[in-house]
Amino acid sequence: QVQLVESGGGLVQAGGSLRLSCAVSGRTFSSYSMGWFRQAPGKERDFVAGISRRGGNAYYVDSVKGRFTISRDNAKNTVSLQMNSLKPEDTAVYYCAGAESGSSYTVASPQRYKYWGQGTQVTVSS
Repeated sequence: QVQLVESGGGLVQAGGSLRLSCAVSGRTFSSYSMGWFRQAPGKERDFVAGISRRGGNAYYVDSVKGRFTISRDNAKNTVSLQMNSLKPEDTAVYYCAGAESGSSYTVASPQRYKYWGQGTQVTVSS
């Protein structure tokens, strides 16, 4: 069974930085493309960033380009999200997600991802 566990959330002032990590159990981590999503209160779960199975391709929602960086370490079964220049509108619960190969959904679509973590809260104060 695949399990995803996020860590690294917290409270930070605007302009600050946080690094989220997601540890993935299982022997086939390198076969999953990975993504980060976020959900603010009363809103839908939105795509933030995605990374291909070997890490060669990364994708970002426009609002975080230049501020967030997604990376993965297939030897350690982890995926990370470095978040810099944080803004109050980045406040949300952040979820790590894993997708098996062969999905017809786009990288930004939640339906692409089969495995989800429990989420970690990120709060950015103004």
